Amino acid sequence: GNKGFLAIGDWISSYREELIDLLKPPKNRLPSYSTVRRVLLYINYEEYSMCLAKFFNVQPACGETIGLDGKVLKGSYQIENDNPNSDSHPAIMLVSSYIVERGLILEPFEVDAKTNEIKALPELLKKLALKGVVFAFDAINTQKKLVN
Repeated sequence: GNKGFLAIGDWISSYREELIDLLKPPKNRLPSYSTVRRVLLYINYEEYSMCLAKFFNVQPACGETIGLDGKVLKGSYQIENDNPNSDSHPAIMLVSSYIVERGLILEPFEVDAKTNEIKALPELLKKLALKGVVFAFDAINTQKKLVN
């Protein structure tokens, strides 16, 4: 997919006729780069994700297995100044949840930059508020406190 607002605007321009045929917008007008940018900047992604999950019925059922694993997003670490001791933009870490039986991915959970996967997992489990499902973790998350 296209990355960035300008690339999305270019894509809309490139497929103008096809999009007009498909969407049949009033007066055959498609959104400009500026409109796309404004809309995407104001989306509440947590609410949007919840709406999509509800629409596509991405809720784990009793007896299903949820696989959880933490990953650091490649390329997300950035140093924004010349000070080698500065950690101005730490890498982004997410804990992903996966419904094994249906091959569906739940909303990723962002780990606070000042903590780690082990400390974030109880918070994610509380947020998911699931009963009757089986959780599968990797070895790093087999902590006694988590099981209790």
